[in-house]
Amino acid sequence: MVTTLRKGLDVGLKTSWSLSKVIFPITFFVTILQFTPFINTLGNLLSPLMNIIGLPAEASFAIVLASVLNLYAGIGAILSLTLTVKQALIIAVMISISHNLIVESSVGAKVGLNFWMLLMYRIVMAIVTGWLINVFWMGGQEKAVFGFISNSEAVVEGYSNIIFYSFKTAFLGIFQLIIFVVPIMILIQIMKDTGWIKHFVKIFYPFVKIIGANRNSTMTFVAGMIFGLAYGAGVMLQEANENKIQKKDLLLVFLFLSTCHAIIEDTLLFIPLGIPILYLLLIRIFVALISTILISLFINLKGKLVKGEVYENNNSAF
Repeated sequence: MVTTLRKGLDVGLKTSWSLSKVIFPITFFVTILQFTPFINTLGNLLSPLMNIIGLPAEASFAIVLASVLNLYAGIGAILSLTLTVKQALIIAVMISISHNLIVESSVGAKVGLNFWMLLMYRIVMAIVTGWLINVFWMGGQEKAVFGFISNSEAVVEGYSNIIFYSFKTAFLGIFQLIIFVVPIMILIQIMKDTGWIKHFVKIFYPFVKIIGANRNSTMTFVAGMIFGLAYGAGVMLQEANENKIQKKDLLLVFLFLSTCHAIIEDTLLFIPLGIPILYLLLIRIFVALISTILISLFINLKGKLVKGEVYENNNSAF
């Protein structure tokens, strides 16, 4: 058992270090962005798009904040809006799909996928899903009643204070990453050494099979569904290295997770917004399944990826 724990710890720390080299600098610079005119400018540019998906112009700020920063920033912005339940659901679905875009797309690039493709995929899926809800759901016209959510917005002035705050935010993000990733990797190592991993994969493999991926990508799929792209990326990197996951399978799993990850935490965050969270959860799962299945069929039909090509670790890229 000691050997298992030591190996899991070693893998967890190495994986955390690998991810930190991507997440830390990006989090640092993106945090600085919130103290510049960038957010407001981008929000104003997106205002015409809001009308198409049935949202008020000011909703663009919530979507931009979540996309550039995270769900918490987006939810904080939603609290200042007057919305119907339908509008609140549209925003919730959109930012659930397209939050923290820069960091999480960079994580995808770390495992050999195209950064811009992942980023644009999530943006397009968020817009299309929001538009579909606006067109086809006739309910939710009553006013959304928001419950209590902490909305403490950072007030930081001065260049040195902004840099220090951004550095602290990035450091805390990495610290949180280590707290999540290391125990996950230790647990997976215990499951591998005790043989429980086979039973675990057997239970969840049918879900992976539906989207057209192979069995050895199951742990990556489950980790992302439960812990999210950033935290689940530790498992993705390790499994990709150990099991020689084909790029096709890695792409399909990551595309599914792009629209449907951290389903427990992300869904529960929206309870105080007064929206039907069951709708939110089912919509995300449905959109992820349909879009990934269609892409899988397209890949198999057109042969866009080289058959048998596997992920290869390339730390020099970062």
